[in-house]
Amino acid sequence: MGADQGANRVIEFRTTGGIEDGTEDALLVAVGADGAYDAGAAWVIDRLPWVGERLEANEFTGKKGSVSVIAAGDALPYHEIAFVGVGEAPTAEVVRQAAGTAARALKSSATIATTLHAACEDGAGAVAMGLVLGAYSFDRHKSEPKPSKIDMVSFVDGSDADLEAAAEANIITDAVMLARDLVNESAMYKSPVVMAEIATEMAAEVGLEIRVMDEIEIEAERLGGLHGVSLGAANPPRLVELRHEPENATAFLAIVGKGIVFDSGGLSLKPADAMEEMKTDMSGAAAVFGAMKAIAVLGIPVKVVGITPLTENMPGGAALRPGDVLHTRNGKTIEVLNTDAEGRLVLADGLALAAEQSPDLVIDLATLTGACMVALGKKIGGLFGTDDAVEMVSEAAEAAGERMWHLPLPTDYREQIDSDVADMKNTGERYGGAITAALLLQEFAGDGPWAHLDIAGPARAPETDGYAVKGGTGFGVRTIVELARRMAE
Repeated sequence: MGADQGANRVIEFRTTGGIEDGTEDALLVAVGADGAYDAGAAWVIDRLPWVGERLEANEFTGKKGSVSVIAAGDALPYHEIAFVGVGEAPTAEVVRQAAGTAARALKSSATIATTLHAACEDGAGAVAMGLVLGAYSFDRHKSEPKPSKIDMVSFVDGSDADLEAAAEANIITDAVMLARDLVNESAMYKSPVVMAEIATEMAAEVGLEIRVMDEIEIEAERLGGLHGVSLGAANPPRLVELRHEPENATAFLAIVGKGIVFDSGGLSLKPADAMEEMKTDMSGAAAVFGAMKAIAVLGIPVKVVGITPLTENMPGGAALRPGDVLHTRNGKTIEVLNTDAEGRLVLADGLALAAEQSPDLVIDLATLTGACMVALGKKIGGLFGTDDAVEMVSEAAEAAGERMWHLPLPTDYREQIDSDVADMKNTGERYGGAITAALLLQEFAGDGPWAHLDIAGPARAPETDGYAVKGGTGFGVRTIVELARRMAE
C-alpha cells in the first residue's frame, strides 16, 4: 500500500453558471427546517410541482441528515435530484454531513451540480470535504470493488473563492483518506517496517524530512517503553520522526501518535472478539502521518515534528511479563502490571523525545482506553492536558468539526499509579482509567503546554453516518491541521 493510495480518489471541483444550463448527471440541493427550499430546490419545485408532493409523501421535511433522491425524467437537464436536509441555520459541519450522505445517495452519478455550498459560510469547502469523505471506500482487497463514480462537482453560480476552498479541502481530505487507508489495512500488510516505508515514501513526495529508528537504535536511544512492548513480536519495531521546517516558521508544534499496528494484549491476552478491531490501534500514528502530509502540502509556516512509535503487542516467548520494569527515555521507570496497557508505554518514549525539543505545544493522539469510550461513547474524543493547550485544541477541533470533550486531571488520582518497585505502574484502579492513563503520560510531556487526545471511540466508525464511512475515520487529522494553521497566525 503506497502513501498515495488515498490520493487516487480525486473529485474535480469547478464553477458553473445558471442552474438551467446544467449538463451534469445529478443536481444536489438543500432543504432547511420545515421544508424551506434553497434556490436550487425552489427552481426544481417551480418546474416540477409534483416533486413537492412527492417529498411530502416521503415525509421529507429538511431534517438534518435526511436525503431524498427523485428521478427528474426529461423535464430537467439532470437525471436525478438529491434533496438533503440541513435543518435550521446550518453550520459548516452540518453541510459536511449532508454532503457525505448525498455522496452515497448519488454514487452512481459521475457528475453533480450543486447549490448546497450556499447553505452556510465557507460552504464550498464543507461540500467538497463531505462529498469526498462520504464517497470514500477501502476496497484494496475486494475482487470486485464498487467505488463511487463521482468524479466532478460543479458549484452553481460559484466563485473563485469557492474553488480555492474546495482545493484546500481536497488537500486535507487526501490526508484524512491516507489515515483511513492505514487504519483499515489489515495488520499483516502494515508491519512497523512497512509503516516506516510508507512514511518515507510520503515524506519524499511532499518534502518532509524523516528519521527512522530501527530496533537497534531504539534500544541505543533508551526508548525502553517501545523496546519493551516490542519484545513479544516477530516483526521488529520502528520509530518514525517526520519534520516540517519552513524557513518562515512562527511556532513549533510537536505531535505524537500511538502506533500499535496490532494489539493482542500481550501476555495479558485479549479475548478473541476483542482483537477483531485491533488493527485500529495505530490510529494515532495514522493521524500523525496524514496531518504531516497536509501541513507540508499546504505550506503552513509552523515548525512541526511528528513522532510515531510503531510496534505490535504480541505474546511471544520474549514478551513483557506482569511485574517487569521498563526504563524510559527520560529516565523514569514503569512497572508493567497489565501488558494490555501498552499504548502509554510507547507514548512515554515518544512524548519524552518531543519534550526534549522544547516545542510551543505537544499533542498526542492514541486509541488508549476503553474507559474513555464508556464515558463519551464512540463519536467523541477525550481531551486532557494543561489549560492553555486544552483551550487551543478545543477551538481547533470545533472549527474542524471533530468532537472532543475536556476531561479532568485531578492530582489526587496520581497516587493510583504509584508503584512499590518503580516510579509508577502502568494501570490504576478500574474506574477512571482514562484519567490515570493520561496522568501517566503527563509524566513524560515536559513542562510546557500539552494535550492528550484519547480517540479510542471516534477513531473507528461502527456504522456509516454522514461523511464517516464504517471503519477507520482519520479522526484527529483535521484538528491538527487547523491547530497548526492557528499557531501560524
